[in-house]
This record gives sequence, C-alpha cells and structure tokens, in this order.
Amino acid sequence: MSNLGFLGLGIMGWPMAQRLISAGHRVAVWSHNTEKSRAFANHHKALYCARPADVARQAECVFICVGDTSMSSQVSLGEDGLASGSESGLIIVDCSTISPLASVQIGEQLRERKIDFLDAPCTGSKAGAEEGTLTFMVGGHRDAFERVRPFFNAMGKLLYYCGGPGMGLRAKLTQNLILGNLLQAFNEGLVASTKAGVDPELMLEILNNSAARSGLISAKAPAVFRRDFSTNFSVKWLEKDLGLAVDLAGQLGVSTPLTALSQQLLRAAIAKGYGEEDICGSIRVLEDLAGVQVQTTTPVSA
Repeated sequence: MSNLGFLGLGIMGWPMAQRLISAGHRVAVWSHNTEKSRAFANHHKALYCARPADVARQAECVFICVGDTSMSSQVSLGEDGLASGSESGLIIVDCSTISPLASVQIGEQLRERKIDFLDAPCTGSKAGAEEGTLTFMVGGHRDAFERVRPFFNAMGKLLYYCGGPGMGLRAKLTQNLILGNLLQAFNEGLVASTKAGVDPELMLEILNNSAARSGLISAKAPAVFRRDFSTNFSVKWLEKDLGLAVDLAGQLGVSTPLTALSQQLLRAAIAKGYGEEDICGSIRVLEDLAGVQVQTTTPVSA
C-alpha cells in the first residue's frame, strides 16, 4: 500500500481515484467542489483534504486531473498548492490536458523545489476511467515514470512513454486533433445523408463496413440516434483541446486549417448551450442549419 493523493474529482477524476483505492492504496483527495470531495472521502474511505497543500503532506505521489492550464498551475504552484505543502521526493503526475509549454514551465519550477513532475494526459473517456482501461501518454524524466508505473497500472492498460517534459501532452493533443476532426466529419456526413433520405442506421452500417470505419463514430452514433447527449467528454473541453492543438501547431510552424474550423464549430455548439454536454451533441449545430435531426424511428441499443 502506498500513500497517494488525487486532485480533481470530475467525470474522469472520481473513477480514477476510486481505482487507486480499489488497488489497495491510501488516497488523500481534494476538489474545488468541497461537497464532492467530502462525499468521495466518506463513500470510498479516502482522506479528505481542504487544500492541495494538505494532500501533498499526506502523499508520496499526487495525481492531478483538472480542467485547464490555469487550474493545473494553481493547484501545483499557487497559494496552498502542492508545492507549498511538499517535502523533497514528491512526484506530481498531471493527467490534465493543458498547454505543453506551460506544463514544461510548471515542471521546471517544481524541480527547483526538488519535486518530480510528469505530464500524463489520458484517453478513454468516462468508461475507460471507470473500467481502469485508460491509455496514458507520459512525458518527463524516465526514472520518475518508472517509480510510479505501478500506480498507472491501477487506472489504465496502456502506457506510452513519449519522452521528456511536455511530450505526453504533445501526443495527446495530436490524438484529440484527429478526434475533433473525425467528429466534425461525422456530423457533416450524417446530417447530409439524413437530409438526403438515407436512414441513419443504414448509413452507420455502411460506414462500419468501409474504409471510413471509425471507433469514434461507432461509439457515438447510437447515442446521437437516440438523442442521448449525457456527458462522457464534454464539448467545452474538446474545444479547449483543439485550441491548444492549434496553438502548438502555430509554435511549430504547422498549418491546421481543418482543426481551426472544427474548433469554431464547437464554439458554436457552446454558444447554443451545449458546452457541458457530450461532444456528440455538437451535431445539433449542423442539424439546426439543415433543418433535420439525425435519429431513428426504431430503438437503438447502447
């Protein structure tokens, strides 16, 4: 049993922390939402902490899973952040999807305080977090990664060591860049085919048996057909990730015109009030423009 910490108990963080407890570790938790962290601690016999600094005092390794770059920086380096409560030897593993440049800077400041830091964004969505089948893309010093590898194994099945600081995030942003563009291709295609009179279920079967087959489409299409937009990965966070990908590409001198347009369509979905819902709900932007709904008249299995 190891003493671990976990900051952020959202859609992904809650089940990830739960998996660490199920693996037999003692886990101290913190969340911006005090009620949520108290509820988690009571339900899972974890240690509730009022501040990130308090988590650092209880743990040899702390995982972070928060929404954006600002939140990650604040919980790591801000007042009452992890650094203020840490002694040398702590490892901080940030599973958030944030700016690679900012992550490298956070890591440098932490290392000045003798704290190791890994960027370790993950993919697999809510179901992967609940089932312990996430994929992690890890950047940072390899010796720190090897020291915490067993903790990753409690939450995921695939671990990719991508290189030095920031490299895990570069890989993750590439993955979400492709995912975001696939999503918009699906949205355009299904709205067009439905408007043209092709049954959506038939269209999905054709796609699943063609070179256009996609795991994302196979997973999301049934939810669209039954108009179930309950959140596994929200529109607002994918929009944020595409923005980070466009920024990274700009730093590298790479053109990403499709990704920039996909981000704008997600912004339109946010403006329509769909930001907190699942990314598949973004199809409604194009549905509204076309005057059609992509749905079936017969029940669709989950």
